[in-house]
Amino acid sequence: MRPKKRVSGFLIFAWIFLLLFTFWTLFPFFWGVITSIKSPGEQYSTAFLPHFQFKPSSYAWQVVLGQAEGERTRQGLRNSILISSLSSLLVLFMGALAGYSLARFRFHRWKNKDIAVWILSNRMFPPIAVAIPFFLIMRTLRLLDTLPAIIMAHVVYNLPLAIWLMIDFFRELPEEIEEAALIDGCSSFQAFLRIALPLSLPGIVAVYILCFIFSWNEFLFVVTLSYRKTMTMPVIIAGALTVRGLDFWKVSALSLLAVTPPVILAALTSRYLIRGLTLGAVKE
Repeated sequence: MRPKKRVSGFLIFAWIFLLLFTFWTLFPFFWGVITSIKSPGEQYSTAFLPHFQFKPSSYAWQVVLGQAEGERTRQGLRNSILISSLSSLLVLFMGALAGYSLARFRFHRWKNKDIAVWILSNRMFPPIAVAIPFFLIMRTLRLLDTLPAIIMAHVVYNLPLAIWLMIDFFRELPEEIEEAALIDGCSSFQAFLRIALPLSLPGIVAVYILCFIFSWNEFLFVVTLSYRKTMTMPVIIAGALTVRGLDFWKVSALSLLAVTPPVILAALTSRYLIRGLTLGAVKE
C-alpha cells in the first residue's frame, strides 16, 4: 500500500489565502448584483439574500433599459464598444510597426533606447496636462462631441505602453527566422508581416485587450471632448450622482452592463492573453 500523503501546513495556508482572496475579489460583483435587484428604498440595507431578507425587484433594470433612459444606455454601450475597439486597433497597428522598428533596426542620430524612453515618458505625465490642448485642437478642427476626437485621444493615451510591450515581444523572437525569410527573397516589411506578426500573436492579443480595457475605462478625455452624442459608459455611470445623492441601485445595474463586454472579450481570448502576458518573462 502507498503511504498517505501528508498535507503540509503551507498548502493549507495557501488554500485559505486563495479562498479569502477569491471572496474579496468576487464579493463586489455579488453585492452589485444584489443591489441591482433591490428597490430604491432598500438600497442602504445590508440584506443580501433575495426572497429571504428582501423581495427582488427589477425596478433598476427597468429604469436603465426602459424607454426613458434605455436609449441613452444603449448609446453609451455602442460608443464605448466603437471607441475602445477602433482605438485599440489603431494602437495595435502603429504600436506593432514602431515596436518592430525599435526591436530590429538601429537608429544613429537618436539611439533606440533614447527613443523608447522618450515614448514611455509620454505616458508618465498626467492626462489632465493635455486635456485642455486636446480640447482646443478638437474645437479648432470642429471635432468636439464626435467619435474621431475621442478615438484620437485614446490612441495617443495608449500608444506609448503598446510600443514598449511590442518592443519586448519582437525582441523575444529569434532573428534567424527573419533572416532566413530575407534570404528567400522577402523584404523587411514582408518578413514583419508574414513571420514576426504571426509568431507574436499572443503578445498582440494581450496588448489589444489591455488597450481595450484602458480605453473602456477612460473618463477624462470623454468628459472634456464630448457633451451629448459620444458619452461612454463611465460617464453615464457618473451621471447617477444627482442632487438627491447617489442612486446605488442604478449604479449597480449600469456597472454590471459596463463590465460585461470586457469580461466576455477577456474570456474569449484568455488562452492568448495568459501566454502573451508571460511572453518574455523568462530570459535564457
